[in-house]
Amino acid sequence: MNSNENIFSEENDDLKVEYEIINIEHSQDEEIKKYVQDKIQNIDSAIDINNSKLQEYNKQLKKFTNQADAIDYTVAISSGILAGIIDSFFVGDFSLSEGKAWSNHKVNDFVIKIAKNKGYSKNRLKGAIDFLEDKFKIPSDNIWSGKNVNIWTGSHHLDDLAHHTTPIGLIASIVSQFTEKAYFQNRFGENLCLDITDKGLIGNSFSEKIFAGTVNWFYHLVSDMSGSNKTAGVGMGIPGPLLSLAKEFSMLPGINKTSLPKILNNIFTNKKNRFDLRAELGVLHQLGKQAIPVILNEILVRVFYFFSRFIKEYKEKGDFKDIEWKNTLPYKNRTLTRMLTISSGTFLAFDLLDAGIRSAGNWGTFALRVNFVNVGRFTISCYNEYKMEREKVKIEKDILELYNQQLSLNNIKLSYNIAGMWVSTKEAVENIEELSNNIQKSIPYIDNSNKELKEDLDKIGDSINIIKKENKNQKLLKNLKNILSE
Repeated sequence: MNSNENIFSEENDDLKVEYEIINIEHSQDEEIKKYVQDKIQNIDSAIDINNSKLQEYNKQLKKFTNQADAIDYTVAISSGILAGIIDSFFVGDFSLSEGKAWSNHKVNDFVIKIAKNKGYSKNRLKGAIDFLEDKFKIPSDNIWSGKNVNIWTGSHHLDDLAHHTTPIGLIASIVSQFTEKAYFQNRFGENLCLDITDKGLIGNSFSEKIFAGTVNWFYHLVSDMSGSNKTAGVGMGIPGPLLSLAKEFSMLPGINKTSLPKILNNIFTNKKNRFDLRAELGVLHQLGKQAIPVILNEILVRVFYFFSRFIKEYKEKGDFKDIEWKNTLPYKNRTLTRMLTISSGTFLAFDLLDAGIRSAGNWGTFALRVNFVNVGRFTISCYNEYKMEREKVKIEKDILELYNQQLSLNNIKLSYNIAGMWVSTKEAVENIEELSNNIQKSIPYIDNSNKELKEDLDKIGDSINIIKKENKNQKLLKNLKNILSE
């Protein structure tokens, strides 16, 4: 039988219903039985597949479901308070001046060290800068001078792409070797392409161009880190990676027409709070200090989670070899994320309260007392909570859909079983009818047999009467009586 010819569908708005009509009147019973059995077998296979999917989804759902108890919350809150205390008494204010002092020292030492590695023999910063500047020149340096392109001494390291400490800066340096042009953007957002006049700084061969665009570029940037030879240690440095990336973003069409280039120029050239590479390193240094209580908080929560789940697994399994280690790992599950959110949130609340008390209403002091690393950690925890909740909702939706599929499949299976029952009923009715017909046909034969039997009995009775009258064969008569009595 062709099933496709018996399948129909109806649509009403967003609801589509498919149904199948099986004609048991005009089909062979064995054919229908095989068809129904095949359909039921296919449905059973689909049900088994869905059951496997449901098991997997339930495992995932457990991972994205918060199962933290009172002890977990208590430990998380306690850890957050402890981190807040450490931050308040041992980390203190965010001090950019302290960070810059540290970074100036480190950068100056780095410049001298690099110069010594290349042949410089003294221990003076000014001499090291002179040495590196003279030995490693780049073609874009100072070609803007006298060209009236709104670039000046204080800004040219930011305006020149080849002075950026980013992959774009390296690419710009290499490209300049091949195009003999330098690439700038002034504070007004004008993207400039200036011709390189000093051809002596351009390599003659491919390998020379690559060498000049990479090696010379690196050592020249080192020479500019601590300022020029005239302002060694205190003068204009080079932009750090963050400011460089922001400047490169401002060069995009449309973005260059905004006020962003001017804002970046003011940030870099501000003499009081100059934000160059040393300033970025100073910020990282201070953030590194602030990261200590954040890392400690993270470690305490994760370590507690591991040991608490390890003990729970051991109590349930009773043997170390049966422990499911994936249930103990403090990594990517909703319970751990909730504990980290609680602990970092408690840390943040304690930190804000401490900053408010110590600042006495001064917003500048208040801001410097806030642990920005923990603010970022709390934000990440909240985002992870949101992401996991969204994933949980999706899994629950998938599970509900599978349950609906299972219900539909079981209903379809029931329908096919009913169809098979009707086929069996049809066979039973046919057998009963055949039996009835056979009975009807047998009745005349039974009547005739009964008549013949009655006639035979009557003849036997007549014979017995004759025998009695004639008083003969008494023994035979006795046997006949016995037979008839039986």
